[in-house]
Parts: sequence; C-alpha cells; structure tokens
Amino acid sequence: MAKEFKTLLTEIKLPYELAYGATWTRFFEGMKEKKIYGTKCSRCGRILVPARTFCPRCFVDTDEWVEVSPQGTVLTWSYANYRYFGMPMDPPFISALIKLDGADVGFLHIVAGFDLDDFDVVRQTVKTGMRVKAVWEDERKGHIMDIRHFEPL
Repeated sequence: MAKEFKTLLTEIKLPYELAYGATWTRFFEGMKEKKIYGTKCSRCGRILVPARTFCPRCFVDTDEWVEVSPQGTVLTWSYANYRYFGMPMDPPFISALIKLDGADVGFLHIVAGFDLDDFDVVRQTVKTGMRVKAVWEDERKGHIMDIRHFEPL
C-alpha cells in the first residue's frame, strides 16, 4: 500500500546584512558621486569593475584605484519576461554584461530606456557590440542600483 504524503507550499524569506568591507565601500561611495571605480592588478594590469580586493587571475592584492567611463559595449545580453525569485526588478528587463570603457572585465547590469514590452523592438534595438551609457538615479545611496540602467547611445 502506497503512503500518501501531504506537502506544504510556503515562501521562506532570509533577511541578511552584508558588510561591504573596505573595497566595496569605496566602490559604492563612488557610485554616490556618479563615478565608477575599478581596481588595477599590479601584475597583469587588468582593471576590474566592480572593484575587487585581489585579481582573480593573478591572485595578487589590488590597491590601485582607477575611474572608468560610464559608457561601454554590450558583450552579451538576456531578456527576462517572467518573474522569478530574487529578481532585481519586475519584468520585462534586459540583463547585460557590459565592458565599460577603461575596464577589462564585464560589468553585469540592466539595459533599458526604450519599450521592453515589445520583443520585436528589443531585438531591433539590443545587439551584442552596441554602445551604452549609464543612467543614474537622482538620489544615490551607495548601491549597485544607483545606476538605474544603461541605455543605448
């Protein structure tokens, strides 16, 4: 005889606090001033954005700070039109890996500033290799979303 098990459908929330540390604190303080900072590896010379305490390629500490441009090139992108847990905003939205001018690694953020409800418009507008610029929030708090989104140039 098979047993019947009952299930409970619920949602668990996990509030937490994250200590930024010295590197992320400086990075996010720059965001308040509409500045994007990276750290430079003294061995390979790469500029890492967001700033990091060490180079993940060379494993050396990074202590040189470099301001990079709020403009860049889309390396790859993804269109989200459905809701899932932990989303940065309500859909539809575009997540893109953006190589900011002056940086050597991709920076993950949102591309917007045009009609995202019509996927045909999205396909005609968003292209790998397209140029974008940061659109800043009026009131910045030292958070990654101080950049509201990036929009096509």
